[in-house]
Amino acid sequence: MPEAIIDLRSDTVTRPTPAMRAAMNAAELGDDVFHEDPTVNRLEERVAALLGKEASLFVPSGTMSNQICVKAHTQPGDEVLCDGDCHIYNNEAGGPAALSGVTCHTLDGDYGILDVSQLSDRIRPNNDHQVRTRLVCLENTHNRGGGRVYPLEKIQAISAWTHANGLALHLDGARLWNAVVVTGTPPRAWADLFDSVSVCFSKGLGAPVGSALAGSHEFVTRSRRIRKLFGGGMRQAGVLAAAALYALDHHVERLAEDHRNAQVVARAITDTPGLRLDPPDVETNLIWFEVEPELGTARDVAAALKAHGVLVHVGGPHTLRACTHLDVSAAQAARAADLLRRAVWQAAPAR
Repeated sequence: MPEAIIDLRSDTVTRPTPAMRAAMNAAELGDDVFHEDPTVNRLEERVAALLGKEASLFVPSGTMSNQICVKAHTQPGDEVLCDGDCHIYNNEAGGPAALSGVTCHTLDGDYGILDVSQLSDRIRPNNDHQVRTRLVCLENTHNRGGGRVYPLEKIQAISAWTHANGLALHLDGARLWNAVVVTGTPPRAWADLFDSVSVCFSKGLGAPVGSALAGSHEFVTRSRRIRKLFGGGMRQAGVLAAAALYALDHHVERLAEDHRNAQVVARAITDTPGLRLDPPDVETNLIWFEVEPELGTARDVAAALKAHGVLVHVGGPHTLRACTHLDVSAAQAARAADLLRRAVWQAAPAR
């Protein structure tokens, strides 16, 4: 039997630490729909200050946060410009169309990174036959792009272009904290370039539930009403906000450990014939890799690793993702790397 399972499927599988549970248990509570939960209010003030925005709003999930922002920025029949591999378009159940009545015009990014030159001729003419181009969405770090950090200068150029053309700019910053730690660039420096920002507490920061969106007072007031429409109004939510506050205090800087552990796993993939990193450079805690046909399929490799106590995410017929996080120690990352080198070929189809 394998030793304890090493779960590399996602940074959402973490469980609250004992200290985080204690903070949750001690949280002062009220009814947040009445704006009377002091812990939620404290979190929203903290996030707004970190991101340099006038206000923020606590919501149950990153998907809801993004979709609230899409709806708040648009009207039915509008168009959103985004990378074709972004989370908002691919992994939020068709939310832009279903919830906001908007279409997504997707562009081919460089592992999720768009250049302003790709946007320059994408605004629709102002006539009754065409949709109205209204919003641009970026993702930092980019999940399907392999955890890539969006170069700040590219965002600066896109931000200047969107605002010069009367468009809104939204950041899906679910893993913005990883970008902050890698670059040393503070959250506000990223957020200043956007009209709205979404950040997540239940991924790398290890909280059990929750995200927040931030923007102007008017934008957040509008977003609060949309949160209610989407069923996201919570009552004594301070027990969850307390976990997010604890995470902001204790779990941001430690993301550097996840990044170091990801390098250990990535080196093992590079060392293993039949596996190929894609993208080839691992910048944060996400490792996407391809399985060559001689090893079988991604599910074959995932099954072989599972038999040895390592779980990875199957992202396509020949695509896998490993993700380091709060609940994976350096020793476990090293063990997972060793198992990758040894176990994968044991399951290869006989030739």
